[in-house]
Amino acid sequence: MPRYGYCERIGDDLWAEPWNALTNGAFLLAAVMALLLWRRAGGRDGRALALIALVFAIGIGSFLFHTMPGRWTLAADVVPIQMFAFSYFALALGRFLGLRPMLAGLGTLAFLVFALSLSWGIAPLLPASMRGSAGYAAFLFGLIGMALALWRRSGATETARILGLAAFIFALSLAFRSIDGAICPAVPLGTHWLWHLLNAAVLYLLLRAAIRCGPRTGSNATSPAA
Repeated sequence: MPRYGYCERIGDDLWAEPWNALTNGAFLLAAVMALLLWRRAGGRDGRALALIALVFAIGIGSFLFHTMPGRWTLAADVVPIQMFAFSYFALALGRFLGLRPMLAGLGTLAFLVFALSLSWGIAPLLPASMRGSAGYAAFLFGLIGMALALWRRSGATETARILGLAAFIFALSLAFRSIDGAICPAVPLGTHWLWHLLNAAVLYLLLRAAIRCGPRTGSNATSPAA
């Protein structure tokens, strides 16, 4: 396992991880593209706007962590990701599956417990260089489960396709994140930067699905926004 946690970083310099740092621009690009979609959809979807803001925060927080690694920058990196993941899950339960707010909240709480249990259960079984990826496994299962749940619902096929594509890309990105340390001797640049690029695509797709469906306004929670 690399001494500094990521294959690319071999010292304490600010720009010791140029690829890992600069590829965070992909998150900012994803947020800008989603913001344009949001404005074209009417610009009144507050929950989607909050998720877009979190994607901006993900890009900035990750950039700070990969240039100035430390406790506070680690928090700036991790907290927005977790906030986005669980906020999106709650939105998906209500907007895509049509659950009432209380049920969506309880479902999200159950998913949080599942995510923590899965992470704590998997991490000890993995090599040290791959344990950081264990916390993301539940998000992959959540995406797959949501896509499958929507596949046969009337009017939700396109949303299911978007989430299914997002799940596929996320699985690929998680693989690149996981092998960063293992392939370090052969590939000094590592693969963590590919996690950034692919994850930015995942977040854009998720925002697109949320904006496309729009706020729940009645019995059809999966109808595209005008």
